[in-house]
Amino acid sequence: MTTRSIAATALALGALAAGAAMAADTKPMTGNMPKVEKCYGVSMAGKNDCAAGPGTTCAGTSKMDYQGNAWKNVPTGTCTSMKTPRGMGSLTPIKS
Repeated sequence: MTTRSIAATALALGALAAGAAMAADTKPMTGNMPKVEKCYGVSMAGKNDCAAGPGTTCAGTSKMDYQGNAWKNVPTGTCTSMKTPRGMGSLTPIKS
């Protein structure tokens, strides 16, 4: 083997080992994700995840705290027990 082919082989083996190490270290994206639900009326102004009503586009566009038509992802089963100054969180949009 020439010096050039030895260096190329070493480089290829190093890349292969690095790729194998990275693959072994990653966790699958499914199965480990917490379950969440949309909870309306609990986000602060500009901190919603989406659905902020007319005149807004999506995430981060709610205009006021606890806006009834803006939702935030929360752990499943916790929404309706979340108390805000305007009432409890809701699984459906809240009419203001």
